[in-house]
Amino acid sequence: MQFDARAAKLLEAGQHFTISDCPGLRLEATATRRSWIYRYKSPVDGRMRQAKIGEWPAMSLAVAAVEWERLRGARANGDDPSATRRAQRNLDRAEAAAERERQLADTVTVLDLCNHYYAKHVLRNRGTKGAAEVRRIFDKQLGALGDMRAADVTRSVAFDHIESLADTPVQAGKVRAELGAAWDYGLDSGRLPESVPNWWRLILRGKLRSKGRKLQGQQVGVAKRVLSEAELTVLIPWLPNFSRLVEDALTVYLWTAARGSELCWMHATEFTDEPDGLWWTCPLGKTKNRRREGATDFRVPIVGRAEVVVRRRLAVANGGHLFPSSGKFDHVQQKTIGAQVWMHMPYAQTRPTYERPRLPVDRWAPHDLRRTSRTLLASLGCPEEVAEAILGHMKPGVKGIYNRHEYDAEKRLWLTRLDEKLEALAAMSSAAQNLVSRRRKEKEVV
Repeated sequence: MQFDARAAKLLEAGQHFTISDCPGLRLEATATRRSWIYRYKSPVDGRMRQAKIGEWPAMSLAVAAVEWERLRGARANGDDPSATRRAQRNLDRAEAAAERERQLADTVTVLDLCNHYYAKHVLRNRGTKGAAEVRRIFDKQLGALGDMRAADVTRSVAFDHIESLADTPVQAGKVRAELGAAWDYGLDSGRLPESVPNWWRLILRGKLRSKGRKLQGQQVGVAKRVLSEAELTVLIPWLPNFSRLVEDALTVYLWTAARGSELCWMHATEFTDEPDGLWWTCPLGKTKNRRREGATDFRVPIVGRAEVVVRRRLAVANGGHLFPSSGKFDHVQQKTIGAQVWMHMPYAQTRPTYERPRLPVDRWAPHDLRRTSRTLLASLGCPEEVAEAILGHMKPGVKGIYNRHEYDAEKRLWLTRLDEKLEALAAMSSAAQNLVSRRRKEKEVV
């Protein structure tokens, strides 16, 4: 048919009409537009193809006919207009992507990448303590690498940077892991060109192993410390030499086998008097298992000296934390307890002019008390499932799926037996008991 503007306006979606003077040229209608289309049989494979020429009324019939004539001539010469356009679009996209990559490579530094990963991922998915550690790593461990263009980081650059931290392999491993995660996030978010490899994931794999602690200039290895019964006999009566807060925290460590980060965060609202005694219910959000599927609140029966400590602190807590702090956080930090233990070690050189009593048992940290209590439970015959429940460890594999028992009664039974064992060890030295009494009298009320 001949072109009729009125008929073109009346076309409904899905309809079309052809132009008799231009074979293959048609006007197709959709719900929102009218488009000039050239339909033809491809000279390449004989299949029907179509190429959009433009939209009516922005493009008149006369202009559309000129473009139709050009496309028809290209087809007569063996060219497939639709395939040619598609290839040109792909080429344009590739050039645009290459230009974007060039711009990214010119502007994004290592520090930019790390800051973006920290703001968009770490702060959303890590706890306060974990996020602070990542921030510390990026602030202290990047050095000149932070100002370098991320796209210029080669395998040798990455290797040299991590190798420079090899004297502290645990720290080097953390830096390597966080930079690898930052690179992955940058690639996923389009902040890094896709052509940039993540060398941090590939270098020194399995080679950054801890050498263990170093004391007085000597490597003491990676062995996990467990205090012997003879050492506990001396240490428990000595605990009053610490400040009351540190003494109480270490006592709770031993008598509950709880994690330091969780017990330092104890709050008055988490304790309840139940028919069988005092209980501490640590909310899931405060536990190490908070992101694990199936994890629950951590319930701990409070018995023996731990109960004495908790009830005394509850009486003055005013509904707040049992181990309060006036610092950045409103409760004492786990590292504060560790620092105080270190300060009293016989070999500690921190603040050399500060007079303080020295520990009779050396080379231990607060977390070793948790390991010591777990070992004592095993020596008393405590079943494996109960001891692991006391520690707050989740049951592995299929056991965790089918065995949903919480072992509350068993926990109280075996922590009571642990209390009896610890009290027996503490009572073995009458001289030590006399020292405890004297020290307690000297102390001020919390």
